[in-house]
Amino acid sequence: MKTVIIHGQSHKGSTYHVARKLADEVGGEIKEFFLPRDFGEFCIGCTKCFMEGENKCPHYEKLEPITRAIDEADLIVLESPVYVYHATGAMKAFLDHYAYRWMIHRPHEAMFKKQGVCVATAAGAGIKSTIMDMKHSLFFWGVARRYGLGFAVAAVSWDQIAPRKKAIIDKKIAKLAAKIKRRNGKIKPNFRTRFLFWGMHLVQRKGFFPRDKQYWDEKGWTENKRPWK
Repeated sequence: MKTVIIHGQSHKGSTYHVARKLADEVGGEIKEFFLPRDFGEFCIGCTKCFMEGENKCPHYEKLEPITRAIDEADLIVLESPVYVYHATGAMKAFLDHYAYRWMIHRPHEAMFKKQGVCVATAAGAGIKSTIMDMKHSLFFWGVARRYGLGFAVAAVSWDQIAPRKKAIIDKKIAKLAAKIKRRNGKIKPNFRTRFLFWGMHLVQRKGFFPRDKQYWDEKGWTENKRPWK
């Protein structure tokens, strides 16, 4: 099993440790990227990814190793500590570069057979909104199964977390890892994802952007072919 972790910060705090523990529990090959160290560019809104293709993005070459790792992985882990009730700016800037992969545009067919986990920790509040910041992208990419894993750790570093809290974290990580391993290779998107795809299928029959329609036509998705079959 292959796991890719996108860390929403470059330091190894509580959120890092939770994400890494999950990946270790799942086992297999693990690739990690740290933002903004490994990718820190902001989307400039040029729309070239929509109109001409993602390879026309001015940041394409730097982003490509992460994109390739995401496509090859069975499990995608996005993690971010809570920054003022939301994901870090580095995570947001990273996810902005994949707008062209949202289902209304050109989703990658491999996403419909993957699992994804969004991890967040906070000293206090904001976990739910931070997880949703990242989970929205997984959903609109077409990732078949999506999970949230969040903890209010009541601490500002991993070492400060109480042993009892760490035991709770370990238990939840083990439970989720077991579910992920059990479902690996057997994943199909749920009704909500299929319904959205059906709606986009109708949109693309008439066309949205020419580059997108060409993509959907080439995949056979404007007819009866589906990426999860």
